[in-house]
Amino acid sequence: MPTKAKKSASKTSKRTKRDTQRVPAKPSVSKRSKAPARENKSAQLEQPKSPMPAQHQSKPGLESKLDPRPRYEAPLYKGAEKLKGKVALITGGDSGIGRAVAVLFAREGADVAFTYLPEEESDALETAVAIAAEGRQAVPISGDLQEPEFCRRAARETVGKLGKLDILVNNAAYQQHQKSLDDLSEEQWDRTFKTNIYGYFRMAKAALPHLRKGSAIINTGSITGLEGSKELLDYSATKGAIHAFTKSLAQNLVEKGIRVNCVAPGPVWTPLNPADKPAKEVAEFGADTPMKRPAQPEEIAPAFVYFASEIDSSYITGEVLTLLGGDTTAG
Repeated sequence: MPTKAKKSASKTSKRTKRDTQRVPAKPSVSKRSKAPARENKSAQLEQPKSPMPAQHQSKPGLESKLDPRPRYEAPLYKGAEKLKGKVALITGGDSGIGRAVAVLFAREGADVAFTYLPEEESDALETAVAIAAEGRQAVPISGDLQEPEFCRRAARETVGKLGKLDILVNNAAYQQHQKSLDDLSEEQWDRTFKTNIYGYFRMAKAALPHLRKGSAIINTGSITGLEGSKELLDYSATKGAIHAFTKSLAQNLVEKGIRVNCVAPGPVWTPLNPADKPAKEVAEFGADTPMKRPAQPEEIAPAFVYFASEIDSSYITGEVLTLLGGDTTAG
């Protein structure tokens, strides 16, 4: 499953009125992008199934260009102030799982900073508006997690603009299929590792001085890290490393009262795969699951709320939670 760090204009939710002065960190956000109106609630009970329209994008891919648009608004999800007063930092929060997590964190009462690549700015602006529509403050931070200094800056900027840091979500990822080991270059291997596991290590290290008892780190893993994937040698290796990193860091931080967990989904409809696979393969993405479709980001995001919330998971750390669309075995 891919997670990456990835819009139709209409009126934003009435919730925007609650806190319009706190909206995006960039004054231009509300002027340049509008969150799409929420779809009819009953329609959300029936998620799009494979085959999807055949499509391909150049990397890193934009959520605004996907057909159908990934669902992230979770209109049936009611917030319960589980994260009231908290501040979260999400890497790759511009689209996909990261965006859906940002929206639900905001609905639960958290202010949200998130990172994105400069090429993903249009997606990032929509995410910022969606957070603001929940009445919370959004802080978009542009940069590349392959750069150690950017990881440190992201943590500093979050604390500088939002006052503190309680929850770190390591989510951004790079993925590129290759049919054989011979096709996998050292350059790609390095980029995948620097983004997917070095980035997680560096962000955790940068965030740690700001975290305290009751804080949480949540990593995005993958079924590929448990079962492998013959054409995703480097990506699968990093996801396996993320699972081990989660368990090890949980042991390391448990006495400080900081919990570390991991969400490991199967296929999820995000820009990561259409920016990687040929169009025909994208059309069948997720069709081999028992549910005959990929997950929508809004179906994955509640697991992150669960791990972020002390109300729900105060006794849980070091876990890897799989969300596999009906598959009952992993690893």
